[in-house]
Amino acid sequence: MPGLSPLLRQTAPHGGGANTYPDGVRTQRQIVDYALRRKALLRRFHAGLVETEEVCDAGPYLRRAAKFHGQPTETTCPVCRKELLTEVSWIYGDELKHAAGSARTPDELAKMANLFEEFNVHVVEVCRSCGWNHLVQSYVLGTHGVRPHRSRSRSRRTAAE
Repeated sequence: MPGLSPLLRQTAPHGGGANTYPDGVRTQRQIVDYALRRKALLRRFHAGLVETEEVCDAGPYLRRAAKFHGQPTETTCPVCRKELLTEVSWIYGDELKHAAGSARTPDELAKMANLFEEFNVHVVEVCRSCGWNHLVQSYVLGTHGVRPHRSRSRSRRTAAE
């Protein structure tokens, strides 16, 4: 899927038509790409209009999330050019309760997409060396009110039971 971050490609629907998982749950929607905003910021930075401290301001919590929950990319940091960027997915939504505002791996996102009706995902790219960070994409995941199809063999009971 060209134009999608590696993280989004991993959680993107497989097979079937667009936005359908093999089990038929419609999940990924409202995708917003922030590439133009990123490009404009970097243009201003390289022109000397924005200070390094303004773009390399990742705090320790974000850097730790990149280390433990992030997905490595093939993109070199546009500021320090020392290290490949890492993408971190942050989740938000009323239904998530205490989990809202936490970083999640692609596997966790895939599971949560089948458990919750709707939640927002914000993908942030982070350089663990210099602290560059920028919102890459945001999108909505969840069942959208549709329950996943469950195998009948698990719930089928015999008269003897």
